[in-house]
Amino acid sequence: MSDSDTHPQRGPTFVACRPWRPPSGPPLTRHQKFLPEIFWWVAGLTIALAVLPITAPADSTGQTANGADPRLASLDGFRASAEHTPRRPRPQPAREPRRDSWSVAFDNDMLVPGSRDQDYTYGLSASYTGAGARDFWFSLDTPLRWLDRLAGLAARSNDGVESHTVEAGLFGFTPEDVEATATHYDDRPYASLIYLSQSRVQVDRVNRVAWHSSLTVGALGLDLVGDAQNAVHKVTGSHHAEGWDDQISDGGEPTARYAIARQKYLDVSSDNLEVKSTLQGSLGYLTEASWSLSFRGGRLRSPWWQSNPELVSYGQGASQNNRPTGTNEHYLWGGAAIVARGYNAFLQGQFRDSEVRYQFDELNHLVLEAWVGYTFEFQNGYRLSYVLRGHTSEVRDGAGDRNLLWGGIIVAKTFD
Repeated sequence: MSDSDTHPQRGPTFVACRPWRPPSGPPLTRHQKFLPEIFWWVAGLTIALAVLPITAPADSTGQTANGADPRLASLDGFRASAEHTPRRPRPQPAREPRRDSWSVAFDNDMLVPGSRDQDYTYGLSASYTGAGARDFWFSLDTPLRWLDRLAGLAARSNDGVESHTVEAGLFGFTPEDVEATATHYDDRPYASLIYLSQSRVQVDRVNRVAWHSSLTVGALGLDLVGDAQNAVHKVTGSHHAEGWDDQISDGGEPTARYAIARQKYLDVSSDNLEVKSTLQGSLGYLTEASWSLSFRGGRLRSPWWQSNPELVSYGQGASQNNRPTGTNEHYLWGGAAIVARGYNAFLQGQFRDSEVRYQFDELNHLVLEAWVGYTFEFQNGYRLSYVLRGHTSEVRDGAGDRNLLWGGIIVAKTFD
């Protein structure tokens, strides 16, 4: 069969059609079978932790056996009452310090059991948290506040508790066969993003609600992400990725995204467990709405609103998750989300012509996400986290119809 029979010819302004494949597709790989198991395990654990009675019975005065009001336990690090085993209470975030913490995150599909080099292939990001993050010359805090006012989020903190973070990073996507020199019309396209993001948190401690907002600007289709991948592959002896010239918006195209989220601390009265639900929506290169249920359990010292793995979008936001506090905490964390995704520029392209792109009706617009991780903070303020994350397939059929799975490492440090 000739190449012309395998791949239809394209005109200069038309998107190529992918050849039809039987609905059954190829046999499921071990990773495709593994991801749904992770999702349902994490979802079941999260729901179980949310509904199980984990506090001592309350007496007629509404207090537990140790004298603590269950409605106040674990709320923003406030000490509700004395414990049987005395320990340091969680810090009270009365005012944001000028310099709070820094963190670096690295994602890679090789950081999972087995060997993978496809889909969301890697991401690298660094973030800085503190009041100073809003004052950098490159800060996006002014346009972010303007958008927040437009969205009705101008003043959501009832006592002035806010947090600010600036983040920069990059990440990329590849098809399954990175060695092929021919264009992949039947698999997900190469895609990349280099970005700068500004985020803001407003805490309503009375109602146990945290409002998160972020503004991200960046560029799709620049050579840097592919060049960096191939430079690392050359050092490690891995395969050279041949198709970056066919990536989405090849040559570069500006893009942006605005996201808001409402987190609700659920009424789970335990010093060692937190459960929260999150509603999130965004407009831009990812246009979607989602609902998630997440938990963290263990030796908890930081305020509940500072741990936000449910707000991560591929590499973006990964370095902001689990900010250090210098209080030697360690815990297991996880969650699950239902995402209604209307538009994904990494699959559908943007305004600039792209060699390979998917149409709206070729994608699944309801995606299930799940994640599980562990964090350990050392006495000197350094913090190390590992996360396993994935989601169900966005592509309806063809070679690109597969679940995504990747791992991530986060290193963070509080400022002295």
